Amino acid sequence: MQLVLASGSPRRRELLTQLGFSRKDFSFTRVSPDIDESHTQGEAPQDFVVRLAKEKALAGLNMVQKDNTSVQALAVLGSDTIVVLGDKILGKPVDEQDAQQMLASLSGQTHEVMTAVALAHDAQVKASLVTTKVTFCELTQADIDAYIASNEPMDKAGAYGIQALGGSFVAAIEGSYSAVVGLPMVETRTLLKQAGLL
Repeated sequence: MQLVLASGSPRRRELLTQLGFSRKDFSFTRVSPDIDESHTQGEAPQDFVVRLAKEKALAGLNMVQKDNTSVQALAVLGSDTIVVLGDKILGKPVDEQDAQQMLASLSGQTHEVMTAVALAHDAQVKASLVTTKVTFCELTQADIDAYIASNEPMDKAGAYGIQALGGSFVAAIEGSYSAVVGLPMVETRTLLKQAGLL
């Protein structure tokens, strides 16, 4: 079966590559499906992130099937990550001012990072949701300004990346580190094993 990662994220690609360590023939291709990531009013954060992961997997499956009709057995992996502070979902910042507000609100607080992973194959989609608690240290305005100047926060949910410079703000983490990066490794491995891909 051919495995496809429905994500352009270099971090997810790296984590999925690591998951294949036990098989010499492990490989995958990538597509970047473009889906509507709008939140529906009244939709719980966990339902929202699972829906997006499933939609990415299904959109990726449609893309690959259109491009390559000769491939019979396909499995497409989709994933999505959101940051939740209280009852507010923090997506990717729309501009530097938005990033400023997000980082200021996360300063000294504990928030949740929800990552869903979904595998679409054989006309079905299985998904797993992982919630991790992350606590930030207190950030000064100078910290926030310097971090935004690095440009790292601008394409990341919650305006930070734990695996790079943003990791210096993380005082504590309770749960899955890889899920905060963007792909929960244990749950993804389980889905792949169930499908016979690992």
